[in-house]
Amino acid sequence: VLGLSGGIDSALVAAIATDALGPENVHGISLPSKYSSDHSLSDAQALAKNLGIDYRIIPIQEAVEGLDTILHPHFLGLEPNVAEENIQARARGNFHMALSNKFGWMVLSTGNKTELALGYCTLYGDISGGLAVISDLSKIDVYALAKWVNTQNPGRIPEGSITKPPSAELAPDQVDPFDYNVVSPLVDAIVEDRKSLAQLTADGHDEELVESLYQKIRINEYKRRQA
Repeated sequence: VLGLSGGIDSALVAAIATDALGPENVHGISLPSKYSSDHSLSDAQALAKNLGIDYRIIPIQEAVEGLDTILHPHFLGLEPNVAEENIQARARGNFHMALSNKFGWMVLSTGNKTELALGYCTLYGDISGGLAVISDLSKIDVYALAKWVNTQNPGRIPEGSITKPPSAELAPDQVDPFDYNVVSPLVDAIVEDRKSLAQLTADGHDEELVESLYQKIRINEYKRRQA
């Protein structure tokens, strides 16, 4: 079982799972909140139809609002921030695990290597699961593999999942804060090639960007150990 957000990562994981296990053994779950876009649901639904897998929609807005209400007295006077955003991701994790416990399904998490390296994921939320299927694929690899899947079976992964700007959809008009064409190779250079800040800046990369990536990778090790 996995969450289908309509994005490229979950679409690729669903395709891999279907090839590995057969469509009758894969369950795709959309868990929309008020920030989920219409095209996210339509892309997820199209993917599930293309793959022939079980597909369910379980709205989470009521659950998120319930948690917000409970926490409101404790957050009084404080501006909304990542704490409120992560409530949605963790609510989704709870639903995935509930289905896993009830039906004996293994939860597949859908984070890629670039996101996990930078900590762009929610602890106990979207990284919950029994197997992190694409955790050793960079974001560039994910796009390349999704396009390859479609060369073998045209249209299998909806074009919208491949072309739309990546987003966690945890806040209004949110898009991922990275240019993955720039950031993904840099993360590989830091993690795989162990290039230093001096080497990367000597290669012509922006020093401030490289320093920022090093910092994110360093402080998010605790997430990766659990993922």
